[in-house]
Amino acid sequence: MDFKTNVMRMLDKHKINYRHYTYADTEAISGIEVAQVLNQNPKQVFKTLVTVAKSKKYYVFLVPVTEELDLKKAALAVNEKFVEMIKSKELLPLTGYIHGGCSPIGMKKFFQTTIDSSSENFDTIIFSAGKIGYQVEISLEELKKIIQFKTADIT
Repeated sequence: MDFKTNVMRMLDKHKINYRHYTYADTEAISGIEVAQVLNQNPKQVFKTLVTVAKSKKYYVFLVPVTEELDLKKAALAVNEKFVEMIKSKELLPLTGYIHGGCSPIGMKKFFQTTIDSSSENFDTIIFSAGKIGYQVEISLEELKKIIQFKTADIT
């Protein structure tokens, strides 16, 4: 693949092992459709969700595309009383990413990140490479070299 997203360039720069996939030439929209098109286990394909707490702090959560973020568990995981999803129009100015192409790597500013503990059941997880149509697959060990995160039960 000639095309590289900023996420892929950052991974290359930090010499991090990853695989990349594209589904840009398909009709896939939802995470489950993306997993099907890429012939991947949907429990291993994660979506990146950005929330805001009452404290006005922002938090990033990664959950399998087959699951929904449990806002109560998410708030507990980050020691907040309450978190809610940010509005779609806030995503680009806040993170530099658009809805459907949001990656935990390479946001304009780093936000505390929590990955659902089900990620520990897999050697690698797959998530957006920062652009609709592109995904990266990476181990949690490799991911730790580029972003800080913790795992918790958040679904």
